[in-house]
Amino acid sequence: MRLYVAITDSDWFDYLAELRPVEANFWRPSGADSFHFLRSGEPLLFKLHSPNNFIVGGGFFSHYTVLPATFTWSAFAEKNGAKSESEMRRRIEKYRRVQSGSAPDYNVSSAVRQSVILCR
Repeated sequence: MRLYVAITDSDWFDYLAELRPVEANFWRPSGADSFHFLRSGEPLLFKLHSPNNFIVGGGFFSHYTVLPATFTWSAFAEKNGAKSESEMRRRIEKYRRVQSGSAPDYNVSSAVRQSVILCR
């Protein structure tokens, strides 16, 4: 069995820690088309960005896909770790380092996890 430690931001974590979902979507703003690190059922842990370099939770990897952000929002809504689609879009633009509204939509990579546990 393998495990993967995914780096995430505190906004994503804080929002989901309040929401306490059973499943969550860990999206990557780059829209990378491959995630070969895990098989379904293997653990995926969440570690915060610096300076809070510690593991704050995890879950079990379900599947991975690349989808437009609008579709990702319609499928997972707040389980994307944001209060609204526009907030999610702002985070995508922040991490892509692009100007707000520079594209009608963005592809994001989605690694869906089940049995999510978040530690505060």
